[in-house]
Amino acid sequence: MTAPSNAARPVPPVSPAPPRPVVKRHHWIVRATHWATFVLLLGMIASGLQIYEAYARFGDRGGPFYVSPFDAVAFPRWSRLGGWLAGGLNWHFALMWPLIAAGFAYFCYLAYSGEWRSLLFRPRDFRGAIEMQKYYLRLRKDHPPQGKHNPLQKLAYTLIILLGVLSVLTGFAVYKPTQLSWLTALFGGFQAARYWHFWAVWIFVVFLIAHVVLVFVVDPASLRAMITGWYRGRFPSHD
Repeated sequence: MTAPSNAARPVPPVSPAPPRPVVKRHHWIVRATHWATFVLLLGMIASGLQIYEAYARFGDRGGPFYVSPFDAVAFPRWSRLGGWLAGGLNWHFALMWPLIAAGFAYFCYLAYSGEWRSLLFRPRDFRGAIEMQKYYLRLRKDHPPQGKHNPLQKLAYTLIILLGVLSVLTGFAVYKPTQLSWLTALFGGFQAARYWHFWAVWIFVVFLIAHVVLVFVVDPASLRAMITGWYRGRFPSHD
């Protein structure tokens, strides 16, 4: 008698990989300040465009410094908040303080909890950021190992926090150019501070759009985690 061939042997079923455990990812302070910042920032951008509408240029036209493709551009009414200059200023100043308060609360939580260690981009993260970029460009098949945030996320979050600080400082330099003349002078004068404050807005706009797109394309579970605090998705996480 001949032994049965391997082809006749039943193939054992392949058990599916166990689902990742549900973990607590975001503290309620992080979630509250995240959504408050999102709403307040939209209002600040819209009211800022209304303020810009009153004088849609920087310094003397043709100067060597204030290069802007938005000179004399009339932004759509739906994108502006306030209706006219005084209304835009009132909205801008009203939203400014709760936005600063949300940012300050977030900073305090990062410092108290030690979570800043998982968020801050360090020189050792450069290599990981390059590997993550290769993955996004499909030059690398496997996803690089990561913790709560990958190196590119750390870089983006670190830069956006620094941009937020720049926006606040330039905003005060424009808001109080006489009382804070030293701060206004530090940025090169009133028009220069206004110029950098304006460009910070567009960097925020680009960041918001890219952030939302990447959430839905790369890891939609992270949106649910930012709402509920709990995460179970493609990537590892920690408390």
